[in-house]
Amino acid sequence: MLHPANKLSSIGKVIAVVSGKGGVGKSMVTSLLALTERRRGKSVAIMDADITGPSIPRAFGLRSGNVEGNEDGIIPLTTATGIKVMSVNLLLEEESAPVVWRGPVISGTVLQFWDDVIWGKTDIMFIDMPPGTGDVPLTIFQSVPLDGIIIVTSPQELVSMVVSKAVNMAKMMDIPVIGLVENMSYVVCPDCGKKIPIFGEGKTEAYAEEAGIPLLDKLPISPELSHMCDVGKIELTPYEWLLNTADAVERAEKRK
Repeated sequence: MLHPANKLSSIGKVIAVVSGKGGVGKSMVTSLLALTERRRGKSVAIMDADITGPSIPRAFGLRSGNVEGNEDGIIPLTTATGIKVMSVNLLLEEESAPVVWRGPVISGTVLQFWDDVIWGKTDIMFIDMPPGTGDVPLTIFQSVPLDGIIIVTSPQELVSMVVSKAVNMAKMMDIPVIGLVENMSYVVCPDCGKKIPIFGEGKTEAYAEEAGIPLLDKLPISPELSHMCDVGKIELTPYEWLLNTADAVERAEKRK
């Protein structure tokens, strides 16, 4: 059953960013998509649903322990450029403290981020999902009115198997798949500027064609961008690599 958002929230599109496995850069894609839409003048929010591995606050330079609330709900933190963020790491006294919770508690926390956080007027919310098809993805797919998902993958050989799991789960839950983003697609030679596909190429394209899902964008391996995330300065990035994905998100229809 779908849950209503907080009474003081007015949320437009809700897009989940998912992956079949961990370590493919899902949080990076979520952050860059939110930043792209914010630069286009949209009111944007990120709900960090990766409870045991939250990385969104670090990328935006947000400190733990600064979240406040009132009788109406929890107030999200706001980044330097105006992106609203809620993450379990913002509720902990130390960001390195482990979250050793069982599945039902984790799922309940994610629902609180939807039910109890005062998101205000938000054009687009991105939900950074944990990898796989476990408790939290199932809870969000069943309880939050998603308008579509973006699937993040990498160019290794096992792409079709892990992406298929996410695609099939979305189909089971009747959630539209907006498209694929391939991360770690290539590295740019610092001397000649040539794009070098160090994991090979063509695998994601072949799967996307077979599954009938658009491959929207390819992201390079970028030490500069990784450093910006490590020091909380992702909003200073000059890169605009997810323009096609942002366009697809804006074209996606709002579901009733």
